[in-house]
Amino acid sequence: MRQHNLWRIFDAVAEAKADQAAIRWRGRSTTYRQLRDRAIRFANVLHDHGIGLHAERRDLQPWESGQDLVATYLLNSPAYLEVGLGGSAARAAPFNVNHHYVADELAHLLRDASPRTVVYHARFAEQLAEVLPALPVPPLLLHVADDTGRAMLPGAVDLDAALAGASPELAVEGHDPDDLYVLYTGGTTGMPKGTLWRQADIWLSALGGDFLPEATLPEIVDAATGDDRPRFLPNAPFMHAAAHWTALRTLLAGGTVVVNGVVDRLDPVDVWTSVAAEHVDMTMMVGEAFARPLLDELESGAHDPSSLAVLVLGGAPTSIETKRRILELLPDVLLVDGAGSTETGGALRAVAVAGRVGQAGVFKPSPGTAVLDHALQRVVEPGHAEPGWFAKRGAIPLGYLGDEAKTRAAFPVVDGVRWAVPGDRARLLADGTVQLLGREATTVNTGGEKVFGEEVEAALLAHPAVEDVLVVGRDSDRWGQEVVAVVALRDEVDDADLLEAASSRLARFKVPKAIVRVEQVRRSPAGKADYAWARAVASAAGAAPAPSTDAEDSHG
Repeated sequence: MRQHNLWRIFDAVAEAKADQAAIRWRGRSTTYRQLRDRAIRFANVLHDHGIGLHAERRDLQPWESGQDLVATYLLNSPAYLEVGLGGSAARAAPFNVNHHYVADELAHLLRDASPRTVVYHARFAEQLAEVLPALPVPPLLLHVADDTGRAMLPGAVDLDAALAGASPELAVEGHDPDDLYVLYTGGTTGMPKGTLWRQADIWLSALGGDFLPEATLPEIVDAATGDDRPRFLPNAPFMHAAAHWTALRTLLAGGTVVVNGVVDRLDPVDVWTSVAAEHVDMTMMVGEAFARPLLDELESGAHDPSSLAVLVLGGAPTSIETKRRILELLPDVLLVDGAGSTETGGALRAVAVAGRVGQAGVFKPSPGTAVLDHALQRVVEPGHAEPGWFAKRGAIPLGYLGDEAKTRAAFPVVDGVRWAVPGDRARLLADGTVQLLGREATTVNTGGEKVFGEEVEAALLAHPAVEDVLVVGRDSDRWGQEVVAVVALRDEVDDADLLEAASSRLARFKVPKAIVRVEQVRRSPAGKADYAWARAVASAAGAAPAPSTDAEDSHG
């Protein structure tokens, strides 16, 4: 497979597509020429401050970075993409900051990354000011104005002013396939970790190189200059992989990224209005938290979604019932359900069309994807009965920033091959497809049986009264752990009805022992489940059981 640097790809595509729209936002266009110019100027701002590459990859351990890190503390906007591309042009390493973190979480992230630069939207100035004293080295602060009108922090520089004063000729050379792309994990199953990818590997795993593995740079540019280029509306925040990868993939393919007008929350009216106004042909939904409100709004009949050709699902599970609902409302759309992780890139895919939805949680693996046995000793054969570990080899990350132990644990060597094992349990079915069962960290051990929470969630989501649900374990004197469902409802329903519906789809021991009702299930802005919150809610609710659907409450 050919090795490519992301900046070199973008630079060549931007030259070929110069006057075409790279980004559309709130009725305004940023052309490829303008995006390239601002990225180069940003790179030169960094370079002028001594920020960039200091050690080549060959001289480093997998968990080490020879490039300065650049924190991207921004909402979705053209600036987010300018910083990412310009940081790559400077041979620095931009990374994502979750803008919903409280001060302690933000301080942990920035201490872990030790960024030389923080680019922040004005609305985050107060939070950032609170944590800056905890950083060992004061970073360069670049302020991005927003509609809050908040003033710059002391010592900060306005980003637009900095770009206006920078050279339009790139001062940095030597861009290499070994240059880093850094993505911090969401922290849903532990503290966030900085995942270090070679740019050549993230290109092949998530940004379009999987379809062009042997292409030369001129061939990549030729593919990007065709007439039928994607117009992609991300919906999810760029701070999460699903949206950022698809946005970059769109730019490297010569398409147009349409940024949501409302960027601080999911606004279904804004989404469907943007689809129609911008002739969007591809958009995404992240699990039930996105799909259900978007479909509710679409059912109002007030919008024209006819431009849509592809709808991407990813980042969180989507039930079969919701997929059917999507295709009833959008019968001409190709539904692409992708699965992967920060540590694997895109690895699994299921395609659905009207009348053919497939099985829940079952995917076709990409090349290099496999299931390892429970002991991480071998690759299992199709039809292997016991659950193993979803894994990928080939174009995978180097490791976790500054953490040798976690790097060795998450990227083990099995039979002489290095694998990424992000922590998802899976089965390799007899036909070679992969059934994802759920994260080991969210598995409930109850009465000697393992229950995968996502399977129980899917069963409960099939009930029309259920708006959203997370399934967790809580301590039990009888079972060790008991299965508890934290449920938000759209209509009133008895617990017994919910459990009866679940029991028609699940073995008896998997049916929740308790239902805990909440007004809203807590998820991240990208639809990621907050299982720590759900466990706290389940524990606080006590141990009063929901009505049993069996004469004898047994795991038998």
